[in-house]
Amino acid sequence: MAQNGSANGATPLQARNPDGGTPELSDWGSNAEYGVLRDVLIGPAETFAWREDNAAYSSIVRDTLRHELKFDKQLAVRQHREIVDAYESAGVTCHFLPQNELTNYQVYARDSSFMTPYGAVICQLANPRRRGEYASCLRFYLANGIPIYDMVTAGNFEGGDFNMIQPGCVLIGYTGFRCEEVAAREIGGWFDKEGWEILYAAIDPFYVHIDLMVCMLAEKCAAVCLDTTPPHVVDWLKSKQIEIVSVSFRDTMELGCNVMSLGKDRVLSPASSKDLNGKLRAMGFEVYDPDASMFLRAGGGIHCMSQPLKRDAA
Repeated sequence: MAQNGSANGATPLQARNPDGGTPELSDWGSNAEYGVLRDVLIGPAETFAWREDNAAYSSIVRDTLRHELKFDKQLAVRQHREIVDAYESAGVTCHFLPQNELTNYQVYARDSSFMTPYGAVICQLANPRRRGEYASCLRFYLANGIPIYDMVTAGNFEGGDFNMIQPGCVLIGYTGFRCEEVAAREIGGWFDKEGWEILYAAIDPFYVHIDLMVCMLAEKCAAVCLDTTPPHVVDWLKSKQIEIVSVSFRDTMELGCNVMSLGKDRVLSPASSKDLNGKLRAMGFEVYDPDASMFLRAGGGIHCMSQPLKRDAA
């Protein structure tokens, strides 16, 4: 008898083998943050809006409110188009989550799910106004025949705290707020059984997610904010012979470290991250740098907005 929703060839809602050894996908999936990006999932700009109730969940949103900055919907739509154009010019196929007028922050597609070599993981968001984002995620994955590896059930967890630094090696962050340790260890337990090495990183809620301060740029190369990243994480990255491109505290808190590797020494980074972009170009990277200010000021960067669906194996 078929189990886990896989009857009649339907996409399973729990593809994970509880004993490990889950087969890797051939048509979808990613085993690191830097293989050549082929397909990406992006949230809809049409329903995006700033919400003051998100201030409790983001230090960046609180800063935006303190400075009384104003949301410009037309500008946000243009910037979103610029980001999509950058992906498409890099040869990436863009997919979009279904629109829902009640989930304005679904544009940050990495919060509500993340991709693994075995399928997607559906997350548990902290903000009650955002928890319904799981529905659009499930509809998208099921409609496109993408298996669900599993769904987080132990507590809050968002995709920005799951960081595959190389095949078989993952950095999992948690703040105790938007991502809770119990949920981080639930996910870590799954990957331990798959034979992965896991490093946990407890960070202050002020920094939201680990991908605000550590983002892979290429194989053995990462953008890292040395002012905020826990020393044991920096030491661990160095032990993997990963070259660190330093990002300042100020740029990090403006989401300048929250960038997306496209593979083949290409990176998608916000135009405002001038220092990092300059460093990358000097190192020989091709940098796509769209303006993303409307999204940055609402608490999410390029990495937050982009959920890889398929990368070449690293």
